[in-house]
Amino acid sequence: MISVSFDDWPYPTHIAHRGAGKLAPENTLAAIRLGASHAYSMFEFDVKLSGDGVLLLMHDATLERTTDGCGRVAGHSFAQIAQLDAGSWHSAAYAGESVPTLAQVARWLIANRALANIEIKPCPGREAETGAAVALEALHCWREASVPPLLSSFSEPALRAARQAAPDLPRALLLAELHDDWLARCRALDCVALDASARVLNEAVIDAAHRAGLRVLTYTVNDARQARRLFGWGLDGLITDAVDAIRPA
Repeated sequence: MISVSFDDWPYPTHIAHRGAGKLAPENTLAAIRLGASHAYSMFEFDVKLSGDGVLLLMHDATLERTTDGCGRVAGHSFAQIAQLDAGSWHSAAYAGESVPTLAQVARWLIANRALANIEIKPCPGREAETGAAVALEALHCWREASVPPLLSSFSEPALRAARQAAPDLPRALLLAELHDDWLARCRALDCVALDASARVLNEAVIDAAHRAGLRVLTYTVNDARQARRLFGWGLDGLITDAVDAIRPA
């Protein structure tokens, strides 16, 4: 597994959000396969712990929005969550789609030579536990891979725990707002990248990050003109739902 640095940056410029954005049920293998069919080779997805400690793909802390279950993710075992329908909420074509584990997704990505941006998305109160668990599982699943997954999170305690558990895995700090301390916060976590909302990015921020040795990613850009403007400013990675409209170079 290679080390990741500013000069040795192995990731593509275009990253599919939650698999294939809104074209398929988010955070499922079906979504990742659909994103791959649109020539995407890197996928962003959310990972959290079930009640019994299994790492699974899901954005919300509760089940209602993207499955036919109800209640807290942390209040259910993975065996219970695995029985849920995670596709019908999106469309009938995906009825019966299941919630995958991180290990299942890792196997598919590695077999298909695709890359991962794992967003550590802890259930409330499980920040450090989830960060450490994701890092250790990623280290195990990608142990033979040439390119490691990029770990990102809005949760600084989760990233801190990930760094402690697997210091060699690359990390990116997710920020919805940029305050004066954004660079210090990235450095405190030994991040290789800033991953900021497109709403708060500009050419000066990207230049400052680059001068500090950080790559810059942004979320979630679905307009092709905005994407071109950001890349013109020197953006390194764009996370998008519009995998059918914004095509990888």
